[in-house]
Amino acid sequence: MKIRIGYDIVYACAQPTPMILMLDIHYSRMNDVVVPAHLMTDPALPVVAYRDGFGNWCSRIVAPPGEIRIFADGVVRDSGQVDDIAAQAQQIALQDLPEETLVFLLGSRYCETDRLSAEAWRLFEHTPPGWARVQAICDFVHQHIQFGYQFARSTKTAWDAYNERAGVCRDYAHLAITFCRCMNIPARYCTGYLGDIGITPVPGPMDFSGWFDVYLGGRWYTFDARNNVPRIGRILMARGRDAADVAMVTSFGPSVLKSFLVRTDEVSTA
Repeated sequence: MKIRIGYDIVYACAQPTPMILMLDIHYSRMNDVVVPAHLMTDPALPVVAYRDGFGNWCSRIVAPPGEIRIFADGVVRDSGQVDDIAAQAQQIALQDLPEETLVFLLGSRYCETDRLSAEAWRLFEHTPPGWARVQAICDFVHQHIQFGYQFARSTKTAWDAYNERAGVCRDYAHLAITFCRCMNIPARYCTGYLGDIGITPVPGPMDFSGWFDVYLGGRWYTFDARNNVPRIGRILMARGRDAADVAMVTSFGPSVLKSFLVRTDEVSTA
């Protein structure tokens, strides 16, 4: 199957404002690109690209005073299969984990393992280690948090989401990631496109989505505490320790988001 992706974002800046944009498809999906979703700006600006410490593609611009439009439109080939399920995947002993996974056991900006460790062990100590434990964490988080865009805020952490019992997809992911790390399961935050493919369309505007990966049985697997069911058509953009590492736009100066549109739809073959 093919999926059309893209975005159209407008900011207003009071002065020349440097920005870091993390809006490109992850390099791991480059072979699936049919029509590249090249980042464009209006007015046209120089764009400097680089790859960060997690391997994510980033772009640097300096937005001029006034409105700046950032947009892209592309097509990606996808298998059309749901997320992998490996119910027998085992948890690997901490001392046997690959070194590159260890950073995803540590606390981070939005994932306070120190504050939630005791609660994680109280809730999940008696669950079977491995896939079943991660699924138990997702089940708990899915039921514990009420979804609503009105509950979103940029400063909300896993600790806040746990106590307030409300949030958006990134809050579900942060809480589940934190619980996994507390239980010695490496977990990393992912952001990207996830359209309403294979499900009843969800009312409301499309947005980028947040989910997470865990390291079990020698590889990374996708989990999604917000939806809590395997889904079709995830297109990864970036991953890191938490949302701080994969911010869509980092603005180094005052700016106002004026409009925001995300597109991710299956391309009809009729």
